[in-house]
Amino acid sequence: MGSDSPSDAAELGAVLKYLTAIITSSGHALLPNFGDQLLQSIVDAAGQIFGAAAASIALVDYDQNMLEFVVAFGHGNRDVIGQRIPLDAGIAGYVVMTGQPIAIADVLQDPRFNQDFAKSTGYVPNSILATPLEWQERVIGVMEVLDKIEAPRFDLRDMELLGLFARQASIAIAQSQQYDLIAEALLQSLSTWVEQGAPAELRSTLEEVLEANAGSGRLRDLSQVMSVLHELTSSGEPERKMALDVLEAIRNYLTQRASRLNI
Repeated sequence: MGSDSPSDAAELGAVLKYLTAIITSSGHALLPNFGDQLLQSIVDAAGQIFGAAAASIALVDYDQNMLEFVVAFGHGNRDVIGQRIPLDAGIAGYVVMTGQPIAIADVLQDPRFNQDFAKSTGYVPNSILATPLEWQERVIGVMEVLDKIEAPRFDLRDMELLGLFARQASIAIAQSQQYDLIAEALLQSLSTWVEQGAPAELRSTLEEVLEANAGSGRLRDLSQVMSVLHELTSSGEPERKMALDVLEAIRNYLTQRASRLNI
């Protein structure tokens, strides 16, 4: 087993500590699709507590200037999921552009209401309560509740309550995005590592991970990859240097992407 310089060992340990901190802070969000499941639970709970006919969460795609509905509850829930609208369209778009919550008692009388889109989902509401999902002073989505069944309109108390749900949803979204960053960076780095000559004893494991996630952009078992990298910390100098290169690439990638996404 080769010798390592103290500086290399310390640097490798620092990067591993950095990644582990990210993974720990993300918690259950590191499980694939957990973010979507948590958002669905949040929108379901909101719909039930408000006694609403429907509810939904749409996320902002700033690259395409679009809003995409990702989870929904109640009437029209199956038809709305996956639908995309321009970022400035409808009540949801208004909330994104202004960053302000809004309650509308009669949407058919409001010129901002996108009636054609509502019809495409199979449910046209009478009243809407919508609030922005924000993370680090940036709007990342919109949460809407439609038609409070036991009341003709939403009030200020309802708006405050929806804000509580929105904060939980924003945290779930940010954690999910963090997982995506880690997964994408790891997949790219591991692919390069295999191409450049990973240690023989690890090549088959790494190739299995890459093959299992080919085309998905997500890691099904991040802990498996981290275990491999931790194992290398007790290996010889070439392996430790290779692990350090991979981790440095991941750290740089995460820092750059997180800065662009404000997460």
